[in-house]
Amino acid sequence: MSKPTDVRIKQITTSFTEIEYRTPIKFGGRVVTNATLFNVDVDVETNDGRSATGHGSMPMGNAWGWPSQVESGERTLNAMNALGKQAALLTEQYSGGGHPIEIMHDLQALFANSAVELEQSLGLLEPIPKLAQLVSTSPIDAAVNDAYGKALSLNSYNLLGPEFMNRDLGQFLDGEMSGLFLDQFTLRQPKEHMPLYHLVGALDPLTDEDISTPLNDGVPETLGDWINADGLTHLKIKLAGDDLQWDVQRVIDIDRVSTTEQQSRGCQQWWYSTDFNEKCKDVQYVLDFLTELQSRAPQAFERIQYIEQPTHRDLKNHPSSGMHQAAKIKPVVIDESLIDFESLLLAREQGYSGVALKACKGHGEALIMGAAAQHYNLFLCVQDLTCVGASFLHSASLAARIPTIMAIEGNGRQYCPFGNRPWDAKFPSMFDISDGTVGTHCLTGPGLGY
Repeated sequence: MSKPTDVRIKQITTSFTEIEYRTPIKFGGRVVTNATLFNVDVDVETNDGRSATGHGSMPMGNAWGWPSQVESGERTLNAMNALGKQAALLTEQYSGGGHPIEIMHDLQALFANSAVELEQSLGLLEPIPKLAQLVSTSPIDAAVNDAYGKALSLNSYNLLGPEFMNRDLGQFLDGEMSGLFLDQFTLRQPKEHMPLYHLVGALDPLTDEDISTPLNDGVPETLGDWINADGLTHLKIKLAGDDLQWDVQRVIDIDRVSTTEQQSRGCQQWWYSTDFNEKCKDVQYVLDFLTELQSRAPQAFERIQYIEQPTHRDLKNHPSSGMHQAAKIKPVVIDESLIDFESLLLAREQGYSGVALKACKGHGEALIMGAAAQHYNLFLCVQDLTCVGASFLHSASLAARIPTIMAIEGNGRQYCPFGNRPWDAKFPSMFDISDGTVGTHCLTGPGLGY
């Protein structure tokens, strides 16, 4: 049965924005120097005649979503851009109505078919991965949910109960959690402030001695400068995953710089997360890393809050059944592996103890996986895709509305701060950081809050 608040898609417009990074970022053995933002605006109308326009934006992170061994970065990016445009057209042509999360869930099958058609028409040497499909279509998902809230003059996170949704969680999760709705796993008001995880990339300078050519662009350049400028207390450390001594030494070096700076500013407690970007060949590498780090720098070991995606993203063909051992020491979360409910269950079976949510995998998908993770008592975190402007605000709103998430990653301010300029004056608490936190209290407007 339809509801007066159910929406239909009326019109969609899309555009792309190219952004150059001020400094490269290295992860998973790849160096990224720029980003393409896919921007989407969607007009919707409810059954009772209310209408609004919503906005969504997301970097088309092909180096992360589709790290191909056979296709060039240019071709994977072009394919993802083409899929995004085709998905927008399919969404505009969709004649059904309902809650945005239901509409976008139903459209996934059409998006997957489009990916297959593009593989053939573009002569791709491999299929477009599911993760890349999610990234390509995520701005559409964001825009529809944003428009829905604006049409009802309410925040979209407060439109997740049975009075607005036609389907319970069981209808998205193969019968699991039947009778439960997303409003039971989200907050009606965002958290006031959240600690910001600052990224320390593999190429990022820790001290002045690491800089050969200063940028002198008014933005901090060393880790010490960043800690002092933004009052940082949370650092996400990118590691190699295939060079144990380098990885251990990198954490020790970061901890040495952090300790000096934190003590000088009177800070007594700070935290790390470590991200191997799937480069570890097996769980034994993780165990060896933890053992050696604990032996050489026990204080750095204690500061690690969680470990992110140490081994291959394809859990079916690269099972990590021994991850239970590592998860007994520190929470171990999947990131690239999380593409649907099946992957969440498989990761849990293989010993992973947490999941990383990303707005770039789709707004509804992130909320549903967040609810499932809470149901199974899994560790939860939210990370971004070097998001800027609207995409970062969307990611932050997601983190601020899920109760068990304690911090948020946001590295757009490091690598492409000019991408935030259209937004930073409107949301100063999100972009002007001085105490290591972002002020998510401001994300309460209609739609997704921004």
